[in-house]
Amino acid sequence: MSYAEILLLAIALSIDACVVSFSYGLCITSKKRLTAIALAFTTGIFQAFMPVIGYFFTDKINNFIMPYSKWIVFIIFMYLGCTFIKEAKNKDSVKPLCVTIGSILLIGVATSIDAFSAGISLFLTKSPLLFSITTIGLVTFFNSILGFFSGFKCRQFNPKILQIFGGIILVFLAIKSLL
Repeated sequence: MSYAEILLLAIALSIDACVVSFSYGLCITSKKRLTAIALAFTTGIFQAFMPVIGYFFTDKINNFIMPYSKWIVFIIFMYLGCTFIKEAKNKDSVKPLCVTIGSILLIGVATSIDAFSAGISLFLTKSPLLFSITTIGLVTFFNSILGFFSGFKCRQFNPKILQIFGGIILVFLAIKSLL
Protein backbone atom coordinates (compact mmCIF):
# COMPACT_ATOMS: atom_id res chain seq x y z
CA MET A 1 0.00 0.00 0.00
CA SER A 2 1.12 3.53 -0.65
CA TYR A 3 1.42 6.10 2.15
CA ALA A 4 -1.75 7.81 0.92
CA GLU A 5 -3.63 4.50 0.98
CA ILE A 6 -2.40 3.83 4.52
CA LEU A 7 -3.65 7.28 5.57
CA LEU A 8 -7.07 6.58 4.04
CA LEU A 9 -7.11 3.20 5.80
CA ALA A 10 -6.31 4.95 9.10
CA ILE A 11 -9.16 7.41 8.60
CA ALA A 12 -11.60 4.60 7.78
CA LEU A 13 -10.51 2.56 10.81
CA SER A 14 -10.87 5.57 13.12
CA ILE A 15 -14.52 6.27 12.29
CA ASP A 16 -15.96 3.87 14.91
CA ALA A 17 -13.74 5.38 17.62
CA CYS A 18 -14.84 8.87 16.57
CA VAL A 19 -18.54 7.94 16.72
CA VAL A 20 -18.21 6.20 20.10
CA SER A 21 -16.29 9.19 21.48
CA PHE A 22 -19.02 11.48 20.12
CA SER A 23 -21.58 9.42 22.07
CA TYR A 24 -19.56 9.79 25.24
CA GLY A 25 -19.10 13.51 24.60
CA LEU A 26 -22.88 13.87 24.54
CA CYS A 27 -23.21 12.27 27.95
CA ILE A 28 -20.17 13.09 30.07
CA THR A 29 -20.77 15.81 32.65
CA SER A 30 -17.50 15.80 34.56
CA LYS A 31 -13.82 15.16 33.86
CA LYS A 32 -14.39 15.75 30.16
CA ARG A 33 -10.72 16.31 29.28
CA LEU A 34 -9.59 13.24 31.19
CA THR A 35 -12.32 11.13 29.61
CA ALA A 36 -11.56 12.44 26.13
CA ILE A 37 -7.85 11.68 26.52
CA ALA A 38 -8.55 8.24 28.04
CA LEU A 39 -10.88 7.33 25.16
CA ALA A 40 -8.52 8.70 22.52
CA PHE A 41 -5.45 7.06 24.03
CA THR A 42 -7.15 3.69 24.45
CA THR A 43 -8.72 3.61 21.00
CA GLY A 44 -5.49 4.85 19.41
CA ILE A 45 -3.40 2.18 21.16
CA PHE A 46 -5.84 -0.61 20.33
CA GLN A 47 -6.15 0.55 16.72
CA ALA A 48 -2.35 0.54 16.43
CA PHE A 49 -1.88 -2.77 18.28
CA MET A 50 -4.50 -4.91 16.52
CA PRO A 51 -2.91 -4.62 13.05
CA VAL A 52 0.34 -5.88 14.58
CA ILE A 53 -1.47 -8.99 15.80
CA GLY A 54 -3.08 -9.43 12.41
CA TYR A 55 0.24 -8.82 10.67
CA PHE A 56 2.26 -11.37 12.62
CA PHE A 57 -0.36 -14.00 13.37
CA THR A 58 -2.36 -13.95 10.17
CA ASP A 59 -2.85 -17.69 9.86
CA LYS A 60 -3.18 -18.65 13.53
CA ILE A 61 -5.51 -15.97 14.94
CA ASN A 62 -7.53 -15.28 11.83
CA ASN A 63 -9.18 -18.70 11.94
CA PHE A 64 -10.06 -18.31 15.62
CA ILE A 65 -11.24 -14.67 15.96
CA MET A 66 -12.64 -13.69 12.60
CA PRO A 67 -15.65 -16.05 12.61
CA TYR A 68 -16.78 -14.43 15.88
CA SER A 69 -15.55 -10.86 15.37
CA LYS A 70 -18.94 -9.47 14.34
CA TRP A 71 -20.59 -10.99 17.40
CA ILE A 72 -17.88 -9.74 19.74
CA VAL A 73 -18.34 -6.18 18.46
CA PHE A 74 -22.14 -6.58 18.53
CA ILE A 75 -22.18 -7.71 22.18
CA ILE A 76 -19.84 -4.97 23.38
CA PHE A 77 -21.60 -2.10 21.58
CA MET A 78 -25.06 -3.43 22.44
CA TYR A 79 -24.09 -3.68 26.12
CA LEU A 80 -22.67 -0.15 26.19
CA GLY A 81 -25.62 1.31 24.23
CA CYS A 82 -28.22 -0.37 26.43
CA THR A 83 -26.33 0.85 29.51
CA PHE A 84 -26.52 4.44 28.21
CA ILE A 85 -30.25 4.14 27.56
CA LYS A 86 -30.98 2.35 30.85
CA GLU A 87 -29.13 4.98 32.90
CA ALA A 88 -31.03 7.77 31.14
CA LYS A 89 -34.45 6.16 31.66
CA ASN A 90 -34.06 4.89 35.24
CA LYS A 91 -33.44 8.22 36.95
CA ASP A 92 -35.51 11.36 37.37
CA SER A 93 -32.36 13.36 36.88
CA VAL A 94 -29.55 12.16 34.70
CA LYS A 95 -26.78 10.56 36.68
CA PRO A 96 -23.35 11.34 35.30
CA LEU A 97 -22.32 8.50 33.03
CA CYS A 98 -19.75 6.33 34.74
CA VAL A 99 -16.62 5.81 32.70
CA THR A 100 -14.60 2.92 34.07
CA ILE A 101 -11.34 1.37 32.99
CA GLY A 102 -13.33 -1.69 32.00
CA SER A 103 -15.72 0.24 29.76
CA ILE A 104 -12.85 2.09 28.11
CA LEU A 105 -11.01 -1.18 27.45
CA LEU A 106 -14.20 -2.67 25.97
CA ILE A 107 -14.44 0.33 23.67
CA GLY A 108 -10.81 -0.16 22.68
CA VAL A 109 -11.47 -3.79 21.76
CA ALA A 110 -14.78 -3.18 20.00
CA THR A 111 -13.52 -0.32 17.86
CA SER A 112 -10.32 -2.11 16.83
CA ILE A 113 -11.38 -5.59 15.74
CA ASP A 114 -11.57 -4.39 12.14
CA ALA A 115 -7.98 -3.16 12.53
CA PHE A 116 -6.97 -6.81 13.00
CA SER A 117 -8.12 -7.48 9.44
CA ALA A 118 -6.22 -4.41 8.30
CA GLY A 119 -3.08 -6.00 9.75
CA ILE A 120 -3.66 -9.01 7.53
CA SER A 121 -3.96 -6.65 4.55
CA LEU A 122 -0.78 -4.84 5.57
CA PHE A 123 1.05 -8.17 5.67
CA LEU A 124 -0.29 -9.35 2.32
CA THR A 125 0.56 -6.04 0.60
CA LYS A 126 4.00 -5.86 2.27
CA SER A 127 3.22 -2.40 3.64
CA PRO A 128 5.61 -0.72 6.09
CA LEU A 129 4.33 -1.85 9.50
CA LEU A 130 5.79 0.88 11.73
CA PHE A 131 4.52 3.71 9.53
CA SER A 132 1.14 2.02 9.20
CA ILE A 133 0.49 1.44 12.89
CA THR A 134 1.82 4.88 13.85
CA THR A 135 -0.48 6.52 11.31
CA ILE A 136 -3.48 4.41 12.35
CA GLY A 137 -2.90 5.11 16.06
CA LEU A 138 -2.42 8.86 15.66
CA VAL A 139 -5.33 9.36 13.27
CA THR A 140 -7.58 7.39 15.63
CA PHE A 141 -6.37 9.41 18.62
CA PHE A 142 -7.14 12.74 16.95
CA ASN A 143 -10.46 11.60 15.47
CA SER A 144 -11.53 10.31 18.88
CA ILE A 145 -10.71 13.68 20.48
CA LEU A 146 -12.59 15.44 17.66
CA GLY A 147 -15.58 13.14 18.10
CA PHE A 148 -15.70 13.59 21.89
CA PHE A 149 -15.59 17.39 21.84
CA SER A 150 -18.04 17.56 18.92
CA GLY A 151 -20.45 15.57 21.04
CA PHE A 152 -19.74 17.76 24.05
CA LYS A 153 -20.55 20.90 22.03
CA CYS A 154 -23.99 19.44 21.26
CA ARG A 155 -24.84 19.29 24.97
CA GLN A 156 -27.16 22.29 24.83
CA PHE A 157 -29.98 19.79 24.36
CA ASN A 158 -31.79 17.85 27.12
CA PRO A 159 -29.18 15.56 28.77
CA LYS A 160 -31.59 12.61 29.06
CA ILE A 161 -32.36 12.76 25.36
CA LEU A 162 -28.66 13.07 24.53
CA GLN A 163 -27.78 10.08 26.68
CA ILE A 164 -30.51 8.03 24.98
CA PHE A 165 -29.27 9.27 21.59
CA GLY A 166 -25.71 8.24 22.49
CA GLY A 167 -27.03 4.81 23.45
CA ILE A 168 -28.94 4.54 20.18
CA ILE A 169 -25.76 5.36 18.26
CA LEU A 170 -23.97 2.52 20.04
CA VAL A 171 -26.87 0.12 19.41
CA PHE A 172 -26.79 1.16 15.73
CA LEU A 173 -23.05 0.40 15.62
CA ALA A 174 -23.79 -2.99 17.20
CA ILE A 175 -26.37 -3.81 14.54
CA LYS A 176 -24.12 -2.44 11.79
CA SER A 177 -21.35 -4.81 12.91
CA LEU A 178 -23.54 -7.77 11.97
CA LEU A 179 -24.15 -6.58 8.41
